[in-house]
Amino acid sequence: MRRGHVPERTCAGCGAHDAKASMLRVVRTPAKVVDVDPTGRASGRGAYVHRSAACIENALTRGKLAKALRAGVGQETAGRLREFGEGE
Repeated sequence: MRRGHVPERTCAGCGAHDAKASMLRVVRTPAKVVDVDPTGRASGRGAYVHRSAACIENALTRGKLAKALRAGVGQETAGRLREFGEGE
């Protein structure tokens, strides 16, 4: 049986490629609001990060997530994003 195409995305935290389904999407909506998108379907500019606490912290502290979204990531959004991270 033939497997279909598996979409891959690049993690904003570590730069590694992985399956889109295994990553968490952060979106900047057309209203310029940055928020976590657990469904991966919200409209707007998106960036992906692994669900690990290390990748999330790396993306936030080094400014990689803000650069990918072309918008600042507020404290509230950063807190929500950290809640999605799995401990390492």
